[in-house]
Amino acid sequence: MSGLFAELGIEGPVVAAPMAGGASTPALVGAAARAGALGFLAGGYRTAEDLGAQIRAVREGGAAAFGVNVFAPNSVPVEAGEFRRYAERLRAECEPYGLDLGLAEPVEDDDRWGDKLELLLGDPVPVVSFTFGLPPGDAVARLRRQGVLVLQTVTTPAEARAAAAAGVDGLVVQAAAAGGHSATFTPDVWPREVPLPQLLREVAGAVRLPLVGAGGVGTADDVAAALGAGAEAVMVGTALLRADESGASAVHKAALAERPAAGTILTRAFSGRPARAIRNGFVERHHAHAPVGYPALHHLTTPLRRAAAAAGDADRVHLWAGTGFPHGQARPAGEVLHGLAGKA
Repeated sequence: MSGLFAELGIEGPVVAAPMAGGASTPALVGAAARAGALGFLAGGYRTAEDLGAQIRAVREGGAAAFGVNVFAPNSVPVEAGEFRRYAERLRAECEPYGLDLGLAEPVEDDDRWGDKLELLLGDPVPVVSFTFGLPPGDAVARLRRQGVLVLQTVTTPAEARAAAAAGVDGLVVQAAAAGGHSATFTPDVWPREVPLPQLLREVAGAVRLPLVGAGGVGTADDVAAALGAGAEAVMVGTALLRADESGASAVHKAALAERPAAGTILTRAFSGRPARAIRNGFVERHHAHAPVGYPALHHLTTPLRRAAAAAGDADRVHLWAGTGFPHGQARPAGEVLHGLAGKA
């Protein structure tokens, strides 16, 4: 049992990661709880009202210990000319779906940060984690006064030291092999690609906080390696994308099963922020041309990605996946978590 999560009654060392955009569901969090694991809801891209409804659904399903992940404000405004050029470049991608991005203007927002913080302060959950950057002000202290265990996702020893200074209880140490968006505090710089065990040892040398390892974990051996490098627990996301309780789209699940040889790439093509995805046509056509600019590029490409997913067009969808994705299986989430913990 992880010392970090011992008071929550968590039995296993494997944590179900938050996956924004729909993959993380109350059913997935509930399945993790029944397997003796900690599961996270993803607050990203949701309104506070939507997140509150998901929290209620998890509680009504019987899960007492669970977490919520929130995007800390850390936007990188896009240069207007580069944004217009990229929007024009995507015009042909949108034509099959009747979409026109020609007059699109950059949308910059903070993902309704304040509303979500107030929700979690007014109705505390057992664990809250932050990603993309440190939460502003005294948010960490306010949550901890409510009895919330606060975690910060970091990708470097320097970020770990900043998080420790902010007073968090523990760190999620995310290697660049992780699927989806990198938690880097500096999205204008490509994350350094080092193995998770090495990164854990580097962070352990920089701070004295409990660590949760994440990134590229696909097998029980990967879990064991992270635990051996100093992690108290290991967080997995991609390994659960094909699980029965996952909310990932049908086209996404199919690509995970059918494209093991395609490999993955860190790209800004979909959102203007580094994120790891399975290589597909959209990545090949636009990776080299995508400017830095989050969330502006995320909002720009969202209508196209939604239309492509609805049409089953894997060539134009963000197929988020960590490097361990070929090991994922279509089975109940509890079985996946037990297998990764070496119990199956």
